Amino acid sequence: MTVLVVGVLVGQPWRDIDSYDTGIGEQRLVILRDGTRMSLNTSTRVQVELDQTQRRVRVEGGEAFFEVAKDASRPFVVQAAGTEVTATGTAFVVRLTPPGAGASQALDVTLVEGQVVVREAERRIAAARIVQPIVMAPGERLRVRGDQGAGGNASKAAPPQRDRPRMDQVLAWKRGEAVFDNASLPQALAEMNRYSATPIVADPSLAALRISGLFKTGDSAGFAQAVAKLHDLRVRELPDRLELLPR
Repeated sequence: MTVLVVGVLVGQPWRDIDSYDTGIGEQRLVILRDGTRMSLNTSTRVQVELDQTQRRVRVEGGEAFFEVAKDASRPFVVQAAGTEVTATGTAFVVRLTPPGAGASQALDVTLVEGQVVVREAERRIAAARIVQPIVMAPGERLRVRGDQGAGGNASKAAPPQRDRPRMDQVLAWKRGEAVFDNASLPQALAEMNRYSATPIVADPSLAALRISGLFKTGDSAGFAQAVAKLHDLRVRELPDRLELLPR
């Protein structure tokens, strides 16, 4: 005896799940199915899930600028490092910096226009705890620091901090630029090294030097020479890196 089984799908909603990434020094503009514009900076990885009831993006690393298409029935939710940012129609930047060199994981959310609500998405030891949802205003940046640099103890996680950065500095990467305003040399090097496969390293004795100015991202040699001229240093070129050294 033969049994015939017929399967029928009724009212099956559509669902898109896509992944996007950029390499070192690469930028990419993605226009999502709902009309949202998503600009990805260097070394960025995101996963996008769209269906009839939700719009969800997971930032796994890097930096992305979201210009969200208005849709009150489907809030736009970005998740990163155990934190979620919810908007309906607005523009904001999410930057996720991995832990390294004794520093903890860092998440920055900068609101360019509109309104977003930031809350804890899940319990994670490495994420700073957001006790109550935070409503951000245009021009604000929320900085969430993990506790990996503090020995992995969640009780030592720093509370989120709010400030108002220069927006031209936050969005400088979209113009292929990096802007520094009295940044320490290690901070400036960390930013410039995001855009080049040839890193710049500095002698530890130079850590107190300060950097200000506008520089072209990806131009490691030009940046190193400019810093050397400013602070009377020398540059040593090696096959795999550039070194800033005292004279």
